[in-house]
Amino acid sequence: MKIAVIGTGYVGLVTGTCFAESGHAVTCVDLDEQKVATLRGGGIPIYEPGLEELVRRNVKEGRLAFTTAYPEALDGAEVAFIAVGTPPGETGEADLSHVLRAAESIGRALTGYCVVVNKSTVPVGSADKVREALAGVTGHPFDVVSNPEFLKEGAAIDDFMRPDRVVVGVESDRARAVMADLYAPFTRAEQPVLFMDLRSAELTKYAANAMLATRISFMNEIAALCDRLGADVDAVRRGMGSDKRIGHPFLHAGVGFGGSCFPKDVKALMTTARFIGLDFDLLRSVERVNERQKRSLVEKALRHFGGSLAGKQVGVWGLAFKPKTDDMREAPALTVISGLVGAGARVKAYDPVARQVAEKVLHGTVELVEEPYAAAAGADALFLVTEWNEFRQPDWARLRSLMRAPVLFDGRNAWDAQKARAAGFTYLGIGRK
Repeated sequence: MKIAVIGTGYVGLVTGTCFAESGHAVTCVDLDEQKVATLRGGGIPIYEPGLEELVRRNVKEGRLAFTTAYPEALDGAEVAFIAVGTPPGETGEADLSHVLRAAESIGRALTGYCVVVNKSTVPVGSADKVREALAGVTGHPFDVVSNPEFLKEGAAIDDFMRPDRVVVGVESDRARAVMADLYAPFTRAEQPVLFMDLRSAELTKYAANAMLATRISFMNEIAALCDRLGADVDAVRRGMGSDKRIGHPFLHAGVGFGGSCFPKDVKALMTTARFIGLDFDLLRSVERVNERQKRSLVEKALRHFGGSLAGKQVGVWGLAFKPKTDDMREAPALTVISGLVGAGARVKAYDPVARQVAEKVLHGTVELVEEPYAAAAGADALFLVTEWNEFRQPDWARLRSLMRAPVLFDGRNAWDAQKARAAGFTYLGIGRK
């Protein structure tokens, strides 16, 4: 099958590469000439484990191509995926301008029937707008489909190749048959393709992310209770998660969620509700708890150091919003670092892969170092913000010898508190005894 993918960001690049890996002929479109040149050479503009190897192999074997020209990608294409950004607008609604421009460009380049698939995260009713944009510029037949992505950064290849479900919103039997054929290689082990109407598919994406964000914020509220009541959030989490109706995923307390999906989708779903006269009070609380949680480590540090961090040197381990990605969009580390610097501290920070992104985002407000122990050298405190595996079992003796004061703030409850205290550290986690 010949496939066009519009956009070579995180979703578009993973989607196009994985379909090429399954044998389809895929051409990805991006208007950024430098990015296209990089991709043609086998490089990738993002960090995602395993993706660069797949891109190189499929480019070399001729199944994956990149272009800046819509006609080149759409000539004979049976399916066209729209995978462009939908950033939040000033009032929280998703900005569809990139999606609609892509739809118009697809329409002008069509050479025959095509299934046009919204892969971008879009509000309910967006398929209607995409249909209008297409109909205004083409006389060729087409169907519009909603196929939201459920990829976790850091595990996107596995999520795409072995999905727990594929959600497809369709209106015609013809489009349904095309999408069923397209996803057949990925759903042979009883993972279902869930066909539904367009609006239900669009809402499913927001509902899923809002639920996961709610679980995280709920657990952070429980952690706050644990801090005040002398309970241990890890024990509470195990007790809750053992209930099969609840389960363990997304019940870890910490410094809050970030990234490109949860914050944006929570806001967009609240905005959608507001537009139709509903107050989504639960999600408003989720958002409020998350913003408060991002400030929690700095507040703990201020209490520990008597209300001021002036003159203190601190280390920060982890800048990306979660492990296995270089994505710093809405990353808790940004709030933590801003709070530390604002309170007078000098900050040295380390992240295994996000340094280049951090240089652009932090604008020299912190010193970025080449290895984790350099961030701890001479520090009055060390903050763990992103739970990369290499941070989980530090050399406690080495760490103790390097730091000026042995104080640890564990924003992910990733360290063994007993081992840390036995090594001579003052340890403060999130909701832990």
